[in-house]
Amino acid sequence: MSHEAEDDLLEYSDHEEQFQVPDSTQGVDAAGDSTAATTADSTGADGDKKGSYVGVLQTGFKDFLLKPELSRAIVDCGFEHPSEVQQSTIPQSIHGTDVLCQAKSGLGKTAVFVLSTLQQIDAVPGEVAVVVICHTRELAFQIRNEYLRFSKYMPDVKTSVFYGGTKYQDDIDKLKNKETCPNIIVATPGRCKALVRDKHANLSHVKMFVIDECDKVLEKADMRQDVQDIFRATPREKQVMMFTATLNDEMKPICRRFLQNPLEIFVDDEAKLTLHGLQQFYFKINENEKNKTLAKLLDDLEFNQVIIFVNSSKRANELTKLLQLSNFPAITVHGMMKQEERIERYKAFKDFDKRICVSTDVFGRGIDIERINLAINYDLPKEADQYLHRVGRAGRFGTKGLAVSFVSSAEDEEILEKIQSRFDVKIAPFPEEEGIDPSTYLNN
Repeated sequence: MSHEAEDDLLEYSDHEEQFQVPDSTQGVDAAGDSTAATTADSTGADGDKKGSYVGVLQTGFKDFLLKPELSRAIVDCGFEHPSEVQQSTIPQSIHGTDVLCQAKSGLGKTAVFVLSTLQQIDAVPGEVAVVVICHTRELAFQIRNEYLRFSKYMPDVKTSVFYGGTKYQDDIDKLKNKETCPNIIVATPGRCKALVRDKHANLSHVKMFVIDECDKVLEKADMRQDVQDIFRATPREKQVMMFTATLNDEMKPICRRFLQNPLEIFVDDEAKLTLHGLQQFYFKINENEKNKTLAKLLDDLEFNQVIIFVNSSKRANELTKLLQLSNFPAITVHGMMKQEERIERYKAFKDFDKRICVSTDVFGRGIDIERINLAINYDLPKEADQYLHRVGRAGRFGTKGLAVSFVSSAEDEEILEKIQSRFDVKIAPFPEEEGIDPSTYLNN
């Protein structure tokens, strides 16, 4: 991992094209040669008919006919078979189609836009061709690293990350120099808006505009205004792609205002957003029993890495100190920390230098750390949707995992009921007497 530390509505009225992605994994014949396709037509406002081709049963990334440099990097990363979302989206996204994609955590949505933009990019020195907006610094840092990983054989493509908490002048210097000016910008809305507003970032050549975790980026008026200001600084003719794990009916029309005749990909049933392969349990305990129960879980359960969620920075600090005093080598990450320290701790956890991380919801969305197979809600989230994002840190991309939640109040019980209703899942009491067989949640 690179140790470089670099410092958000326009009305369109075109019709949308929708494609419902089946939740279950598609079966492929043992020979691996079977493919299927779905063709859909959509008529735009101008009367032109738009055809679309969506590959549903691709046998591998090779079927996408990507650049040799990209294919080579994919092989190096050990990827062979794309996920359902990748199968359904990439065949169109690599040809410039606007995309609105909502699919459960851990299915490789980031790879969709990283591969699609790298496939299409024509890197011109000093020109920004791709802008990716996300809502947290850690997610921006992670996306930048995904670009570095997949563009390793594309030396002419430069990617940089910009977010608050770092020196503004360093960003200015990087953008002003033709040799260091990135072709791909990954940024949080506030810093990107400032660079555009102050005429340091020239977005007049942008061909692709991506918003990751779009519901979170666009839900608050101030951040949405920042995104709109950035969006207006780019050409009208460009590809726009939006991705999220959860998207309610109120946010869909807001997202669609940025899009022109998009391919819309949703899971076939909102209730099926919950993750396959992830076991989910709860403890009904008093607040003053949480520490004892947590310590017992950490002693009794086998895990590679565990992330423990709390609802405030203060509680994160206090719980981390308590764990350390109890000889559990934990670190904490939350929004009140200095940016350099947050990134340093994120990297330590990502690189497996630490196995236990206490975090607020700053790690609750999009962060992909493959060794996490245990997620603990020391505090239940305030909203059901946030539960999905949290426990999605374990059991990424079809792997196994375990999620345990502490329920200690009437409010927690109400949230637990909402979670089970929202995602049509049964969360059972933790089997204290018999325990849990590690083979059911640990990957081989």
